[in-house]
Amino acid sequence: MNLRSLKGTLLFVFIFLVSIVLVNAEYISPEGYWKTIDDKTKEVKSIVKVWVDADGKMNGQILKIFPKEGEDPDPVCDKCKGKLKDKKTLGMVFMWGFYKKGDKWVDGEIVDPENGKQYHCQLYTKKEGKELKVYGYIKLIFKIGRTQTWIRTDKSALEG
Repeated sequence: MNLRSLKGTLLFVFIFLVSIVLVNAEYISPEGYWKTIDDKTKEVKSIVKVWVDADGKMNGQILKIFPKEGEDPDPVCDKCKGKLKDKKTLGMVFMWGFYKKGDKWVDGEIVDPENGKQYHCQLYTKKEGKELKVYGYIKLIFKIGRTQTWIRTDKSALEG
């Protein structure tokens, strides 16, 4: 191997390694604490914890809620079906079953405790992990849904 082909090979390896780093640089795990935001009022609705279980599946639990004046401070999901029917919203595991595919967590399920509806869902982080995009959808011939943006917070948001 001559010097010219060695330089070419080393340059190719260098570019390949840099491209791998750049492709994976945007991914930051959704694990942690998140403020869920009301689409209409833009107010914080809850604090949730997102984690990966022993089976490698991503899940989410409601740890704190911010009811508006006149709303039940300890609501139950009376419109939910199955095992979530009449369960307290506070402490509810309301999203489950996501698996990692590239820079997204896909094929999970999420329940809206306000209306009891269950949706297919996928998650991915943006803005250096400060935002979590939560895309809930129904499957017909194609996907119909909407995306919410949650804001990363820390455990201290549970105090007070």
